[in-house]
Formats: sequence, structure tokens, C-alpha cells
Amino acid sequence: MNSIKENLKHIRKTIPEEVTLVAVSKTKPISDILEAYQSGQRIFGENKIQEMTNKWEEMPKDISWHMIGHVQTNKVKFMAPYVDTIHAVDSFKLLKEINKQAVKNDRTINCLLQIKIAQEESKFGLDISEAESLLNSQEVKSLANINITGLMGMATFTDNKEQIKNEFNNIQSFFEKLKTDHPTLKTLSIGMSGDYQLAIECGSTMVRIGSSIFGARNYSH
Repeated sequence: MNSIKENLKHIRKTIPEEVTLVAVSKTKPISDILEAYQSGQRIFGENKIQEMTNKWEEMPKDISWHMIGHVQTNKVKFMAPYVDTIHAVDSFKLLKEINKQAVKNDRTINCLLQIKIAQEESKFGLDISEAESLLNSQEVKSLANINITGLMGMATFTDNKEQIKNEFNNIQSFFEKLKTDHPTLKTLSIGMSGDYQLAIECGSTMVRIGSSIFGARNYSH
């Protein structure tokens, strides 16, 4: 069983310098996150706002917290004082609320639009035309305290590498297309522990890795 430090070292060797590593620390205790922090990791991803807020309160303040789970509008206020990036933004309503809470905290919050690339019904996300109309909408442009910095997608949960590759390539070509009109889009967040190397080959600029760093997920018993 490798230590978190060894796992991080190994993963960093497999990720190009220009790709951002989000260490997915959901369900993990503070001690594990501190071990990763002491190994130089500064970006952590959580999927529950309450859990992330508790960790933010206890952890060093130079950590960049990323909310990677589905977000309910009424919970945004709890993370607005500190969250760096919200990954799974899939509606104008949510953007508006993030902006409102960012204004209250005198902050600017980065947002990624979640694009539905998986074939599973359960995955959230915008389709391509919805994402385009959001980015082009004057209402969205008038939200001064959010930055839409890119796109995020989750591939279908399958062992079929070809299918995953197609899904990654689809979002990547859409990302390239959007960047011509929206040069502020810099981030393509695709790829997790099982498929991050494939995602990087397909143009990912940010990978979300949990179990390969921290070991299998802890479920509360």
C-alpha cells in the first residue's frame, strides 16, 4: 500500500506540467488531505458543500477548493466565501445565484459549464446548444462576479475505452470551437482516476483524481 505522498509523486510523473491536478478528497479525513498538502498539493475537490466547508475551516488557507459535485442553488451561500472553482454549473439560475453570493462576499468565483457527454441518464449537464446560448447571453455577460473559465464533462461509466474516447473527443472539439469566440475559456476538466491518461491525450487541461491518490473511497458505514 503506497503512501499518499508516493501516489502523488507517481501521478505527477504521468501528467504534463500544463495539466492541473485536482486531488479529489471527498469522504477523506483531514489527516489524509494534510499529507497531500505536505507533499505540495494545493488544489482539492469536494462534492458536498458542508463537508468542504468544514475542511476549509480547518485546513491551511492557501488551498484552492473546487466544488466538483452537483450544486443546489440554496447551498451556494455556504461556499461563496472561499470556493475557487465550481465545476458542475448547468443552468443560468445557478450562475445567477453564484454571482449574487460572490458579490456579497466581494469575490469573483470561477465556473465551469458542465456538458452532458455521457450516455447515461443520471449525469447532469447542458447540451452543446444550451452551453452556447448561455455563453452568448447578455444576461450571463452582465454577471460581473463570475468567470466562466471552461467546460467540464464526465464520461459514461464503462470499460469501453472507445466510447470514452469518443465522448472526450466530442467535448474537446466543442471546447476548441467555443474558444474562438470566447478566448477566456482555458479549462477543459475531463478525466478521473480510471481514464485521466486518455483524457489528457484528448486535450484535457484539468484532471480530477481521487482513489489513485487517496486509495479506495471511504463510505460511511
